Order: sequence, then C-alpha cells, then structure tokens
Amino acid sequence: MPQAFAFRAFGAKSRNTSRLRGCLTLEMNTDSATTRFRETLEDKASAYGVALGPAALEGLSKYYELLNVWNSRVHLVAPCSPQEFATRHVLESLLLLKYLPNDAGVAEVGAGAGLPILPCLIVRPDLRAVLIEASQKKAVFLREALTKTATSKQATVIAERFENVAGPAVGFVTCRALERFEEMLPLLLAWAPAQATLLLFGGKRLATRLESLGFASAAELMPQSKGRFLFRVRKE
Repeated sequence: MPQAFAFRAFGAKSRNTSRLRGCLTLEMNTDSATTRFRETLEDKASAYGVALGPAALEGLSKYYELLNVWNSRVHLVAPCSPQEFATRHVLESLLLLKYLPNDAGVAEVGAGAGLPILPCLIVRPDLRAVLIEASQKKAVFLREALTKTATSKQATVIAERFENVAGPAVGFVTCRALERFEEMLPLLLAWAPAQATLLLFGGKRLATRLESLGFASAAELMPQSKGRFLFRVRKE
C-alpha cells in the first residue's frame, strides 16, 4: 500500500503561527455561524476538488459546533470567521483525499483539533485512522469528536507522544500542528515507514528544509492562496 505523511503551516511567518494552527469563530449565535460555515463549504468545495453530499455536510457541521464548545475549555484552534474556518482549514484539509486510495489507513501525529484527518474521515467512511496526541485533554476532545461525527468505528486515539509509540501499520501519516515542527521534522521523517509518500503543508521554505534533509519535493499551490503549498515527497 502507498504511504504518505502530511504536515501543515511549516515556514509561515511567526505573526501568523496561531492562525495557521487553525481557526474558530467565537460568535455567540451558533446557529448563524454554523449556517455560514455550511454555506461556505457548499459554495467553495468545487474549487478544492471536493464533492460534499448531505451526510458529509452534516458531519462537518457537527464537528464545527463541537469545536466551538470545546475551545472555551481547551485551546484547540485560534479564532476566525466561519467562512475562513470552512475554507482555509476544513477544505484545505480535504485536499488530502485525492492522495488517499480506497480503504487507506492513516496515522495523524500531533492530532490536536483533528485537522486534517477528522474532516477526511467524515467525508470518506472507507478511511481508517490512528490519532496520536500527547495532550490528555485534547485526546478526550478527539474521542468525543469521533463519537459526535459517527466516525468512532473508523479511528483510535492514542494519548502519547509519537516518538514513544511504535509506528502503526498504516499506509499514510498526517500531521498539522506538531509543536516545534522544524526541530521535530528529522525525527518524524526517521519515524516514518520506508516507501512513504509524504504530503506536507507549508510555505516555500519547506522545500529548502526538505532538500537539506535529503528529500526532493513537488509543490502544489493551495486554492485561494499565494504562499501556502501542499508538498509531495517520496521516502525511499
């Protein structure tokens, strides 16, 4: 089975770090925010090459609402509008889908809020995942999110640092908000299975960093972005 790894927000300017880790509206009118979130998904999905049916839209809306509730207790993502959360984070996460074959197994390292893999699980019921998250509180959120979105049978949550966990028998690995990503990247690459295809989200300088570590890459510009890319890397 082909294998892949995905990371986000590497190489971004420091003032944008919190925004690139994720975003979440703090609006009081939850119904209104969810409506705008859903409408944006419906309107913009085709620009990201994604088709979203009623079941997927319902699941993604439940996920968004749960994040609103939990973000007041555990800082999962940074505030932004429903429209931006829908496009920059959910739809960008779903860009992974075209690289994931049917019945793919995925491990998410530093799962945090569940981006990018939770939206992928919601849209693709054939996918299976292991979510690795060091924070016990965030791990509890992830388990509840899987339950609320009816994806709990597709995934398992491990509350531990990835370097303390044996690599699971999966074909793909994704990572979006791993702390000290630049520092941890060599360790994560070494942890990754051989013959993996890595899917990395980041800025232009990620290509230079990968090259310095001995990895060639190909970059795809994100829709509606001038500086965010999806890098494809083959690990031999």
